[in-house]
Amino acid sequence: MADIQGSYDDLFTAVPTALAALLDDGDAGGSVAVFVDGEPVVDVWGGLADVARGVPWQRDTLVNVYSVTKTMTALCALVLADRGALDLDAPVARYWPEFAAAGKEAVLVRHLLSHTAGLPDWFGPVAEIYDWPAATARLAAQAPQWEPGSAAGYHSLTQGFLVGEVIRRITGRMPGEFFADEIAGPLDADFHIGLPAEHDDRLAPTIPPPSHDEDYTAAAADPAATDSPGSADPTGAPTPTPTAFRVRDGNSVAWRRAQIPAAGGFGNARSVALVQSAMACGGAVGGVRLLSRAGRDRAWEEQFSGEDRRLNMPISWGLGYGRFGGTYGWGGWGGSTVMIEPEARMVVAYVTHQMREPAQDTRGLDLLMAAYDGLQGLRNSG
Repeated sequence: MADIQGSYDDLFTAVPTALAALLDDGDAGGSVAVFVDGEPVVDVWGGLADVARGVPWQRDTLVNVYSVTKTMTALCALVLADRGALDLDAPVARYWPEFAAAGKEAVLVRHLLSHTAGLPDWFGPVAEIYDWPAATARLAAQAPQWEPGSAAGYHSLTQGFLVGEVIRRITGRMPGEFFADEIAGPLDADFHIGLPAEHDDRLAPTIPPPSHDEDYTAAAADPAATDSPGSADPTGAPTPTPTAFRVRDGNSVAWRRAQIPAAGGFGNARSVALVQSAMACGGAVGGVRLLSRAGRDRAWEEQFSGEDRRLNMPISWGLGYGRFGGTYGWGGWGGSTVMIEPEARMVVAYVTHQMREPAQDTRGLDLLMAAYDGLQGLRNSG
C-alpha cells in the first residue's frame, strides 16, 4: 500500500486508505482533508509532486485546482453581498457600465454566479486571458447566447472574469488581492488566486491522463450545442467554436502569474477545506467570521435547475456552488474537488495534479463517501 503522510482521526481511517488506493491504482500524488466543525479530522497526502524529478509530495505542496477556484471567487462575492456592498439582484452594469453593451442590460449579478448569464464560452486567444483589461473588455462587448436567466450553461473560464471584474469595480482590488486580504489572510489559508513566483518551488505541475500529453485539452463546447436553438447570438448567427485550453497552458508561468478566478487557484486540500469550512459552519471558522448565517444560506438558494447547455447534464445551481441534495460544492478539471455538508458542518477537499479521463473519474465522490463513513462513526461515538 502507498505510503500516506499526515494525520487523521481513527474514525476516519477510510479516507487515507482510499487515498492510498488511488496512488496504488496509478495516481502520481494528491492530498485530502476533512474538516468537521472547522477542525481537521483528516489531513493527509502522498505520492510524488514531481514525477520526473522524483520529488515527494509535501505537507505544503500546491496544485492548480482549476474550477474549485470558482468556490473561492464566489465566496468573495458573497462576502461583499453580506456587507451590503454588492446587490445580487442589481444589473451587472450598475457596477460595470461597459457591460451593458450588446443586449446585456438585464444581466443580473446573480446570473453571473449561477452560470445563467449567457456568456459561457471564451472565443479569444489563449494569451488574452493573461491580460485582465483585454479579457474583461472582450466579455463586456460580447452578446449573450440566450436570454439571461432563462437557461444555464457552465461558464467554465468566463465566470471568473465576470464576477472578478464586479469585485474589482466595487473594491478597487483585483479578486486575488481581495481574496488574500479578506479571506485567506485572516484564516491563514495557503490558497492563492494567481501564484506568486516565491511559491513556484512548491507547485506540483498538472499531469495529463494516461496516454495523453500536455496538448490534452479541456473539452470545448459541443458544436451541436452551440448550433442548437437558443445558443446562437441574438442576430441568429451561430457562435464560433470556443477556444480550447491545454494542460501545457495550465502549467505555464503565464497562467500561474495571471489572475484567472474561475480556474487559476492554487492550494492544497487543507487550505481548500479550511476556507470552505466557513460555509459549512454558518459563515465563520477559527474565530473568523466571513459571513452572517443568512449570507451563507444565500449561497445555497437554487438559481437554476435543469439541463446545463455546456455540461449536457441536469444540474442545480446555487450562487457559485453546485447543489447536490443537501451537499454543495464543485470540482475542477483534472479531479480536484470540494464538497460541503452544512448539516454535519463538514468539508471534504481533494487536491490532485493527476488527471484522469472525466467519464472515468469518481475519485472525489469515493473520498466523500469514505468521509461519510467516518462521520457516521463520529455520530455513533457521540
